[in-house]
Amino acid sequence: MIDRAVGIPFAKEGLPFIAIPAVVTVVAGWLGWTVLAVGAALLTAFVAWFFRNPARVVPKDPHLIVAPGDGKVIAIEEEFEPRYLKERAVRVTIFLNVFNVHINRMPCDGTVENIQYQPGAFMVASKPDATLRNEQNALMIKTVEGVKVLCVQVAGLIARRIVCWASPLDLARRGERYGLIRFGSRMDTFLPVGTTLKVAVGDHVKGGESILGELR
Repeated sequence: MIDRAVGIPFAKEGLPFIAIPAVVTVVAGWLGWTVLAVGAALLTAFVAWFFRNPARVVPKDPHLIVAPGDGKVIAIEEEFEPRYLKERAVRVTIFLNVFNVHINRMPCDGTVENIQYQPGAFMVASKPDATLRNEQNALMIKTVEGVKVLCVQVAGLIARRIVCWASPLDLARRGERYGLIRFGSRMDTFLPVGTTLKVAVGDHVKGGESILGELR
């Protein structure tokens, strides 16, 4: 897989959302509509900030699992994952608010074994039921040691568009950008039981840079 977003300051899926209020700003300013021009300029700045695409320093240790997204760790639970892994795993849930970077990144090196999209509801992403009921896209990575790591993009109340650039059999590289969710969401990462965790509930993490855990 080629990291298609390298060197681009904004996710390309966000460019139309940035361009529209930017054009309104220019036209309103030219016509002398000051209030509209200021409002459109503020909206342009907010949308550009939302779709920002910063570079990250990715840890090199091959046994490390990094956060697939920016946000706050709101849950760490050991549970049976019934749909994709079909075994017990440790779920680390990261909630992304509208001010977080929304580019999603590969949590580890390996091969993309499977990708499954599931339509669903648009509950508030921080609710526990959102794991099973909300619209989502699951990406399974298998490491060279045969370990499976599951990363799930979950849409939220406002987020209505999941974007995934990866395909099955792609080579995944830790920290590589692979998609985004527009306007608020959550990321669930399912790690093997026994993984040494490096985060706790309440921690704030950066996608591709913060370490979630270390595989045995």
